Amino acid sequence: MKKNIKIYTLSTCIHCKKTKQLLDECAVSYDFADVDLLQGKDQEAVLEEVKRFNPECSFPTIIIGNEVIVGFDEPRIRQALGLEKQKEAVQ
Repeated sequence: MKKNIKIYTLSTCIHCKKTKQLLDECAVSYDFADVDLLQGKDQEAVLEEVKRFNPECSFPTIIIGNEVIVGFDEPRIRQALGLEKQKEAVQ
């Protein structure tokens, strides 16, 4: 089952960039909003939307299906995508 993915980011945030890079590497489609690049009422509306998921309004705020992940947390992101990172056997 395909999950809807939406991320709220800042264009200058390294953790936001890492989140986008991870999703690209996982070959999943997602919608994103670089909140700092929006202006006026558009930015205000998106910030209110972010606060519904993350009252602290920190970035990145990631919504995968019904799960909200705040910050770049690769294991949680992979788990929410159903792509737990495969551990390589150490010999």
